Amino acid sequence: MSHKSTPVNIFWFRRDLRLDDNAGLYHALKAGIPVIPLFIFDRNILDQLEDKADRRVEFIRGALLEMQEQLGKLGSTLEVYYGIPDQVFNELLEEHSIQSVYTNHDYEPYAQKRDESIRRLLNDRQVSFHTYKDQVIFEKGEVVKDDGRPYTVFTPYSRRWKAALKDFYLKSYPVKKYHQRFYQQAPKRIPSLNSMGFEETQQPFPPKTLREELLKKYKEQRDYPAIHGTSKLGVHLRFGTVSIRKLAQKASGSSETFLNELIWRDFYHMILWHFPQVGEGKAFKPEYEHIRWRNNEQEFERWCTGQTGYPIVDAGMRELNETGFMHNRVRMIVASFLAKHLLIDWRWGEAYFALKLLDFDLAANNGGWQWAAGSGCDAAPYFRVFNPHLQTQKFDPDLKYIRKWVPELEELTYPRPIVEHDLARKRCLETYAKALKK
Repeated sequence: MSHKSTPVNIFWFRRDLRLDDNAGLYHALKAGIPVIPLFIFDRNILDQLEDKADRRVEFIRGALLEMQEQLGKLGSTLEVYYGIPDQVFNELLEEHSIQSVYTNHDYEPYAQKRDESIRRLLNDRQVSFHTYKDQVIFEKGEVVKDDGRPYTVFTPYSRRWKAALKDFYLKSYPVKKYHQRFYQQAPKRIPSLNSMGFEETQQPFPPKTLREELLKKYKEQRDYPAIHGTSKLGVHLRFGTVSIRKLAQKASGSSETFLNELIWRDFYHMILWHFPQVGEGKAFKPEYEHIRWRNNEQEFERWCTGQTGYPIVDAGMRELNETGFMHNRVRMIVASFLAKHLLIDWRWGEAYFALKLLDFDLAANNGGWQWAAGSGCDAAPYFRVFNPHLQTQKFDPDLKYIRKWVPELEELTYPRPIVEHDLARKRCLETYAKALKK
């Protein structure tokens, strides 16, 4: 049924699944004509997911149901499609008299191409397309060196970031003020997971609250995987069910260390923007393309399944496989182990994390993997090879974390180490040195 008589604007949700403090949504509602809230389960992305129990799709649907309930109280509804964005917009253009489409920036290579395609499609129909900064505090060229070039080292970037921070950047957008502008219509159904070919797991997700107590102890406790010392907000930041501005506001008064973690997010998004090749599988430092990886498939399989015989590595991989989460310190250990102990291309590990992590974010995942492999910006030097035994002694001395995920630790069934540490370190240094001399 066509509603061509009423001019409308559309707000397109993507990585910003909340009504509260949402930049693009605020601008859409403020523009003065009724706003239709839209979400598209993008088949270009979903059709590539092999795991049909992918909990990220379940997380997104849960966030949409929450927004749907809020919109229902305002007499409005989310319009949710499962399809190809261009086709969905063609359909919407037939049905409604659309004046403008509003959304928030997305910096990933696929998203850039998708948005350009939608912009052209709308332009052909005299419909304007507006996008806003929402998922980071500073983006693109907002924090750069004096000569306008991007930073490639975190510490000076973070100093400049903090110096540039004004209250204005952390101010929430008062979306509530314009709630009456949501397009009024009866509730519409959100596609079920089954109808899109996915399965429901009904496993709980981490809460989206940031406890004051956690912030106070964050610096002291964040590196110990057996302690609940990290926020586990990664999935909420990834899909925008929490506002980065509100988190930064809270952290700036309570925990410099937590604020630095948020700055790392901005840093990696800035790197992806200025150096898009890293999002397309290229090493940030081109000379690292010369490394002759061993790429042993059996060893990779043992790493994936947590059977390397290195308990801290195995615990991390099992935690990831079972929960979609891995403690940040352990992420560094397992990534270093794959790239340096086993000399398996970091891109294999990056792709595995992309499949498994609930909070998978291209910019941060790529940044973390290249950091561990030595090929990234501001990376650990190639000759720094994490020793899993020392990391265990330092960060899981009582083996609490390890015993949780590797219960057979003291049994004969637990595998022998896949490689001896000193041998692996020597082999890694020789291989890297050879490649980097070229």
